[in-house]
Amino acid sequence: MSTLQAEHVYKVFGRRADEGVRALRDGADREELRADGTTAAVIDASFSVEPGQIFVVMGLSGSGKSTLLRMLNGLLEPTAGRVLFDGQDLTALGAGEMRRVRSTKISMVFQHFALFPHRDVLENAAYGLEVQGVSRAERERRAGEALELCGLGGWERSWPDELSGGMQQRVGLARALATDADLLLMDESFSALDPLIRRDMQDQLLELQRRLKKTIVFITHDLNEAMRLGDRIAVMRDGRIVQQGTAEDILTRPADDYVASFIQDVDRSRVLTADAVMDEPTADADACACPTVPADTPLADLCAVSARVPHPVAVTGADGAVIGSVPQGRLIAFIGDEPRPPMACVEVAA
Repeated sequence: MSTLQAEHVYKVFGRRADEGVRALRDGADREELRADGTTAAVIDASFSVEPGQIFVVMGLSGSGKSTLLRMLNGLLEPTAGRVLFDGQDLTALGAGEMRRVRSTKISMVFQHFALFPHRDVLENAAYGLEVQGVSRAERERRAGEALELCGLGGWERSWPDELSGGMQQRVGLARALATDADLLLMDESFSALDPLIRRDMQDQLLELQRRLKKTIVFITHDLNEAMRLGDRIAVMRDGRIVQQGTAEDILTRPADDYVASFIQDVDRSRVLTADAVMDEPTADADACACPTVPADTPLADLCAVSARVPHPVAVTGADGAVIGSVPQGRLIAFIGDEPRPPMACVEVAA
């Protein structure tokens, strides 16, 4: 069973929201509704997130991605459609039941940290547990463990204004992790950070995910961030999801011209891997003692190997057997690099 499912979800703002949904289902577009004083923020959104996945929703400002996120935890009620969490229809819950779900099963990390300036780091990290009614000793223990996981051990009694932006965001992440919620929602959580700190936080999230295997929905307008973090990605435009898939799917098979233009500046060499571009194995690649590469090798690293051998680079599977090969011309076609003359085959140590 999927951890999270959205089924034909709409969010329309205005006095005649239900009429707006009917019009959209009949083929009307956003501009037609806007002329009548109705705003369609999310239109017919459907997707599923499997346990342990990072599902990234990506789009420009106004695409509807943050509105969609707020319907996943009941902060906004869908105009139509359903949101199911572990089989439970969240859209059918009363306000009190929804608050209990939010306090125990769904945590959220905001863009602007949302820390309490009058509480120290430990108290901020423990706030969600305090709302749950957990005893002080227990919540401080669990909050301390979450801070340690986020690299903030030793900062428990510091104040938020004593921390850098990246450290403050780590406190927000620790607060979400301390509740041990099944689902983590992250709304542009790293976009307010400087580029180097932002990448460090991405590294931190990926490392935490390797250890904790949380189910995460991550909102971003940054395509490179989406490609780096997402197990699966949904691209939104004008309230609609226009494509879903892996980073490889979106880079190699864009659904339309909009997605193609959106991805044109992505550093493909850091996103695509050898198994995404390989052809069938060749006799030359399999027979000599030239270097081979594992299937998950980024194209940036594959380039260095391709420049040193006179034939397609052999790609190996988990058992070490050759499963494919990457000709230099195919590699160049995917990343737009210039070819370099290969060296002759050389014997390499095992």
